[in-house]
Amino acid sequence: MKRRPLLVGNWKMHTTVLDACHLAADIAKTCVGLKDRDVLLAPPFTVLSQVAHVVAETGILLAAQNVCWEAQGAFTGEISPLMVLDAGGAAAIVGHSERRQIFHEDNALINKRVRGALAFGLVPILCVGETLDEREGGQTFKIIEEHIRSGLAGVVAADMGDTVLAYEPVWAIGTGQTATKEQAQEVHAFIRNLVAGMYEKDVADQIRILYGGSVKPDNIDALMAQDDIDGALVGGAALNAESFERIIHFQEI
Repeated sequence: MKRRPLLVGNWKMHTTVLDACHLAADIAKTCVGLKDRDVLLAPPFTVLSQVAHVVAETGILLAAQNVCWEAQGAFTGEISPLMVLDAGGAAAIVGHSERRQIFHEDNALINKRVRGALAFGLVPILCVGETLDEREGGQTFKIIEEHIRSGLAGVVAADMGDTVLAYEPVWAIGTGQTATKEQAQEVHAFIRNLVAGMYEKDVADQIRILYGGSVKPDNIDALMAQDDIDGALVGGAALNAESFERIIHFQEI
């Protein structure tokens, strides 16, 4: 089944307001007339609303880089789904490996974030992936299944159409190493089959599964040619409009 590609630029902890507006404007120019794929930007919280004004009416979507599960309250340092929506966001990245590895967010907390995003109408982009030690120890599929089952606990089939999954091998994020297209496809196929078992085949056929981990202009074509890779979650290469343009305009091979 052919799914609509989704290319996501995660800017992480980069860009001031001026930088963000210039970058967003440059990326928007490259998306004029783009009709067969979706582009989503995830700038820092501090510039989300300004970037929303820059990309208004361009078709580019926006996401927060994380999200709380409550509308408001005593949650210092968090951002609520209502705040994301108010700033112009439509989605939220949840469970990114940097949140798991550096800030020690566990599966239970990540699940609360997923369900919180869905409850307020945000699209959660649930990230899963194994470390190098886990891969070398033959634990890849065990870890991926644990992340998927825990992250989607309590999420019903009707909400899966509003959910995106992203496979990010931790050992390939920001290291310059990239999973081979065969390695990435193997895990993506495993995820799709797992979702089919948890829900039903139609849900698995429709859900978009992105690849993230040192995605660059010179490997995007090969990755996107794989049957179960439906897009990319891009870090460093998304901070340069020219390189991200090449990724957005990947060539089908």
